[in-house]
Amino acid sequence: MAADDLDTPLGTETGADAQARRARLPLLAIAAATLGLVIAVGIGWVMIVDDPLGGEPRAVATIEDATTKKPVSPATIAAPTPNSPTRAVDTTKTPGRTITIIDGRSGERREVVVSQSDEPETVGTINPRTPAATADPRLVEPSRHGVIPRVANDGKRPLDQYARVDPALAKARGPKIAIVIAGLGIGTSATNNAIAKLPANVTLAFAPYGADMPRWAGRARTKGHEILLQIPMEPADYPDNDPGPQTLVSALPSEQNLDRLHWLLSRLQGYVGVVNLMGARFTANEAALSPVLRDIASRGLLYLDDGTSAKSLAAQIAGSIQAPFVKADLVLDGNPNWNEIDTALAKLEAIAAERGIAIGIASPLPVSIERIARWAKAAEARGIRVVPLSWVLAKPKQPG
Repeated sequence: MAADDLDTPLGTETGADAQARRARLPLLAIAAATLGLVIAVGIGWVMIVDDPLGGEPRAVATIEDATTKKPVSPATIAAPTPNSPTRAVDTTKTPGRTITIIDGRSGERREVVVSQSDEPETVGTINPRTPAATADPRLVEPSRHGVIPRVANDGKRPLDQYARVDPALAKARGPKIAIVIAGLGIGTSATNNAIAKLPANVTLAFAPYGADMPRWAGRARTKGHEILLQIPMEPADYPDNDPGPQTLVSALPSEQNLDRLHWLLSRLQGYVGVVNLMGARFTANEAALSPVLRDIASRGLLYLDDGTSAKSLAAQIAGSIQAPFVKADLVLDGNPNWNEIDTALAKLEAIAAERGIAIGIASPLPVSIERIARWAKAAEARGIRVVPLSWVLAKPKQPG
């Protein structure tokens, strides 16, 4: 009888152990061979199959050639990853959107047009057929950032060309009030509400960072509103509080600030002037602010000081260079509740009754839009007229 395995000394291989070991060797060899075959097939696939996208996610869209307008083969556009180049660049925001397809290997560019939906316009959206804010070609000049405003050869200014004309104001008597709603173009719902719900004589100011700004501005002008462009300027607590890209900063050379200003001015067209976005530190620095106001005035634009900084030198500088200038008398929604807004509007009426003209500025909060729209409907019955901002510039501040 064979000895029991328990009686076998440690480290000594029994006959049964040797037989099990010999059985395992072929299985290991088979597994290793299978793994090698899989790796070889994978390498061969990469070498033989042309897949420049390397397995990136991709979408296939039917497009048409930008010049012939005829359908072309479906274009594969890779979803961008941190290590892959951008495959498509949106170059316009017009109906039948034109995009540039960039070949990731050769760098070759090709412009194509992608058709857009013909669905009707809904609240909070811009219909592709809504006209964009376009500029009179006499009133723009090229810059490295795009076209920017200028005075025409015949002396006509953008301020003159794009000012709202309201014949009823010519013979109107009594106090006049201009209302400016600033911060538009960022929030879709807020911008839509301001354009749709406020009287045409209310002036609308657009921040320079919104999507599809020319089309929003075009819609505002179609509704009869004068428009302004907001210029981000260095606040007192900059950079902890940063208005955004291309902010004008007092520590920068004037040439760099002017280049930033031109980038901002190129964001849309059709505006009568500009208004500061923040800027407590910048507007208190004469050396920084003076070249900017000179450039704005030389382009035939007005400058609105939003009145939020007591240290602003804009009024003094504008007076010394005879620049078109106005200053807001009151922020209407510094405390954004309906009772406080109504109180601010009543105070603005008192200023207008005393001086003949007053300017209020507000943000596009739902409560602000609702209270200002309600107030404007009742103001005329009290002998008060809402006027565009440009009208204030042309009239002396005295009772009408």
